[in-house]
Amino acid sequence: MSAVPRPFLTRVRPMQEADLDEVIAIEGAAYEFPWTQGIFRDCLRVGYACWTLEGRWRPDGYGVMSAAIGEAHILNVCVRPEERRQGYGRQILHFLLDEARRHGAQTVFLEVRPSNAAAIALYRTENFSEVGYRRGYYPARVGREDALIFARPLDAGE
Repeated sequence: MSAVPRPFLTRVRPMQEADLDEVIAIEGAAYEFPWTQGIFRDCLRVGYACWTLEGRWRPDGYGVMSAAIGEAHILNVCVRPEERRQGYGRQILHFLLDEARRHGAQTVFLEVRPSNAAAIALYRTENFSEVGYRRGYYPARVGREDALIFARPLDAGE
């Protein structure tokens, strides 16, 4: 399969509470320690940028981001496991970067598990740089896993 996005098959639209059952299904299939429906509901309630990547018949991915005072923080980017390697993660990421610009952010931050090689590769190809780590940030089967902190400056003219 190609990693080239198929924009004619997808569209990004605001996430709605009615999407949460499907979002939770994707989250649970993708992660060993998924976010809860309450976390997603809270993100919607407080006004975070919550977006759904809709395929032909259903959501195939989503992204969640907060933005304030010149910074944006990508909190979650996820693609349905069986729909990966088609460029959907990159499509969601590009959309979130555009949203960060619209919110006036000059820098975008995110955390990623060191064990998530696919996500790290995506972020590096999109000009994110590792700027730090958070010890014991993520739950793990045994103990906790650190988080790598990535950042990317935004140029409004991009």
